[in-house]
Amino acid sequence: MPANIAQLFARHQGTPDHALYRHFEGDAWADVGVAEIARRIGRWQAAFRREGLAPGERVALCARNGINWVAIDQAALGLGLVVVPLYVDDNPDNVAWCVDHATARLLIVESSQIAANLANLADAQYRLPPIVVLNPDDGERLATAATFLPTTGDDVIVRDLPDDTLATICFTSGTSGRPKGVMLSHGNILANVEQCRLTGMARTDDLFLSILPLSHMFERTGGYYLPLALGAKVAYCRGIAQIADDLVSQAPTVMFAVPRIFERFHARIEQALAAAPFKRKLFAECVARGYRVATGKGSWLDHLVAPVLRRIVGAPVLARLGGRLRLAVVGGAALDPELARTFIGLGLPMLQGYGMTEASPVISVNRDDDNVPESVGPPLPGVEVRLAENNELLARGANIMLGYWRNPEASRAALMDGGWLRTGDIAEIKDGKIYIRGRAKDILVLSNGEKLPPQDVEFAILRDPIFEQVMLVGEGRPYPVLLAVSKETDEAKLLERANAQLKRFPGWVRVRRVIRLSEPWSVDNGLLTPTLKLKRPLLTQKLAREIDAAYAE
Repeated sequence: MPANIAQLFARHQGTPDHALYRHFEGDAWADVGVAEIARRIGRWQAAFRREGLAPGERVALCARNGINWVAIDQAALGLGLVVVPLYVDDNPDNVAWCVDHATARLLIVESSQIAANLANLADAQYRLPPIVVLNPDDGERLATAATFLPTTGDDVIVRDLPDDTLATICFTSGTSGRPKGVMLSHGNILANVEQCRLTGMARTDDLFLSILPLSHMFERTGGYYLPLALGAKVAYCRGIAQIADDLVSQAPTVMFAVPRIFERFHARIEQALAAAPFKRKLFAECVARGYRVATGKGSWLDHLVAPVLRRIVGAPVLARLGGRLRLAVVGGAALDPELARTFIGLGLPMLQGYGMTEASPVISVNRDDDNVPESVGPPLPGVEVRLAENNELLARGANIMLGYWRNPEASRAALMDGGWLRTGDIAEIKDGKIYIRGRAKDILVLSNGEKLPPQDVEFAILRDPIFEQVMLVGEGRPYPVLLAVSKETDEAKLLERANAQLKRFPGWVRVRRVIRLSEPWSVDNGLLTPTLKLKRPLLTQKLAREIDAAYAE
């Protein structure tokens, strides 16, 4: 196993024409080969060396996915610099705080708008380094890639490094308070790449579609370093608005995604079936029979009928995802098992994985030949798991972080003796598979002592398309209250529809009040993190008056 992540690319320099990437340039898709990436890496390395950047110093990168991201990352890592990835869509104050906290020597940003927003904050609150703009507006006064980079570069340099050398400070998108900077070494990340490779799920002839931001370790390890280790090709999606078109035009074979992408796709299917009872029945038959066959529980009739239904029903649906997907690995947030069963039944293996930035990030994942959607699968090869006394999941392996940047107290709280990482998730382990039961801090304990993992209830309610977003509250209260984003204005109807989805739960798990909201929760209004996690404490605080009123009625 290499000791420097940049060796993953260096291995390919003997095949200069091999296409590792595909991106949309001008008005067409174009492949990008090893030689072109090497030229870009060499120019960035020449610029970093000219600026006097020394091993261990930080380069902050706030850019969209693409070959620039790859070239900058590989250039920095090859020289022993530390990459600090930042979310393009994050609010400027948070970005500036992270850059300042990391004491970065250089900040590379996507656009002039991002640069201007950060420059305003630099004057008032934060110490920011020189900024380089990748895609400047006309008249940009700051340094741009065109002016910062030399016209020619060095040969690609890959320094020999101890495997515990710091490679990146990856800030968690905290749901409360300031984010923590997770320190991951070259050895941490390379171990996780190898652990993922050993599952055998990804292949050298795969085409990955990169959708999640590379500042998210799920995409960085699974959708960038893993295919680079294999020599597989990655196509960079043009943006959220173009996902549907890019899926069809690029026809990927593998995709790493958060559940929200498939939830939206499924919602559109439900809308199309709403006015077609016969098609809905046919769809349900395809899903039910296809799922039984996929899980080895099908009857002879299922095995006879399912392939026909998949051709008639499943194939046209999956064609809208490109028609070639071998598997979709879903992580970053909990996946509704019903959603997974639907796509598996249609013919798309959907594998739920589990991890966290602190684990580089993958801890476990289901396998195509042993897929239990309610679980997050068995741990990766080389990853150990066990339960603490309170059933908190603990993980250990070469992929576990070094600690938190400039935060020894948080590091001590997260890392136990013996190298065990406290995940903060309550879990159960059955037949070697991990079942996540909820965040330890998110479990609702009602005033009568009943304990409730809210995400299971929220999943159930969201199966009714009348609800766009929901969150359950009730800590220390006598019963649950639902916060719901919906176009429906009749709260009595919302209450009835919510409880109609909760019939399989114990009788005391019923919503007594609904607080309806018209404005969706988003990154822009500060209620979602850049990785689309709901900031529960902030939303609870923002709606404290309405929640108190709901319990006073």
